Amino acid sequence: MESRLLSLLKEEKIIAIIRGVQEETIEPIAQALADGGIKFLEVTMNTEGALRAIGKLKEKFAGRLEIGAGTVLNAEMAKEAILAGAGYIISPNLDEQMIRYCVEQNVEVWPGTMTPSEMYKAYQLGAKAVKVFPIGTLGAKYIKEVKAPLNQIEIIATGGVNLENISDFLKNGAIAVGLGGNLVDKQLVEQKNFEELKKRAQMFVERAKGAGAQ
Repeated sequence: MESRLLSLLKEEKIIAIIRGVQEETIEPIAQALADGGIKFLEVTMNTEGALRAIGKLKEKFAGRLEIGAGTVLNAEMAKEAILAGAGYIISPNLDEQMIRYCVEQNVEVWPGTMTPSEMYKAYQLGAKAVKVFPIGTLGAKYIKEVKAPLNQIEIIATGGVNLENISDFLKNGAIAVGLGGNLVDKQLVEQKNFEELKKRAQMFVERAKGAGAQ
């Protein structure tokens, strides 16, 4: 049976990714994204103060944002992230022990994959969806082609997704996209221009909803 989280992700279609920003900017970024209509927020583990931020955001944005941890490379990192309050785990790689650990803990895990073999392996290990990365290099048609034989595997397209191509990925079979620098723009963050960040989030949300029914 499909989890509440996965059902919600299929509706919302966007995971915003906070990576490599200064710790004190994480909360205002989250606020701007939430105000712009984003519901899923991933804090990558290679961001300064990631574990503290996950705990704080989970408390502050309860009911508004689903907070997860990204760039989780192994089971030990997954354990730390889950203890900090991460509601789901995302990785750039396929680590079997990490997937098994998350499944045992009953925490959604969306591991990074690229080939059909990796996708199916993740699915066999219990992942309910996989991140296909770097999708900008592979292209939207890649999803459609992979989904032909592997239609039971849900795909989150990440890496190189922007306003121009987001609809293509969703129309070709991705249930959602991961958005890093093209949404959480480093320059806007440095300028503390959170109003513009909110507007950017709104544009992505509208474009994703417009891609609508597949």
